[in-house]
Amino acid sequence: MKPVVLVFIAALLGAAFVLAADNDRKHIVMQRATPAAQNAPFSEAVLVGNTLYIGGHIGLDPKTGKPGATPEEEARLMMDSVKATIEKAGLSMDDLVSVQVYCSDVSFYNAFNGVYRTYFHGQFPARAFLGSGKLLFDARYEVLGIAIKKGK
Repeated sequence: MKPVVLVFIAALLGAAFVLAADNDRKHIVMQRATPAAQNAPFSEAVLVGNTLYIGGHIGLDPKTGKPGATPEEEARLMMDSVKATIEKAGLSMDDLVSVQVYCSDVSFYNAFNGVYRTYFHGQFPARAFLGSGKLLFDARYEVLGIAIKKGK
């Protein structure tokens, strides 16, 4: 075969792979805490095959649209939001393999850990806890992560 034909075939196969991968995506969108957030341009997570990519979650009280009153309350609201998103995708918290936590003040580290550890059984996912400066809605924390559904 001529090199041009081989390049054309490779391009077609590549395009077919991209289309197949795009059709394999499931966007997870949850009820959001504030009217402004309801039309925000993001999904809470995207499931591609067995991998769930979890977008940034913050701990807003659904009644007030504001962060929880204490660091612990906010952490619980945020982790409940992450858990609900993961479960809507058909996974569990124990499927999390990587977590990044952004924190406006790293002095909240222990308060966060006290809540965080209650969401897992056994081993914890890999995690980074990063000082971030100011977060949206004056949140103390924002978390994102990756979960992989266990094989059957």
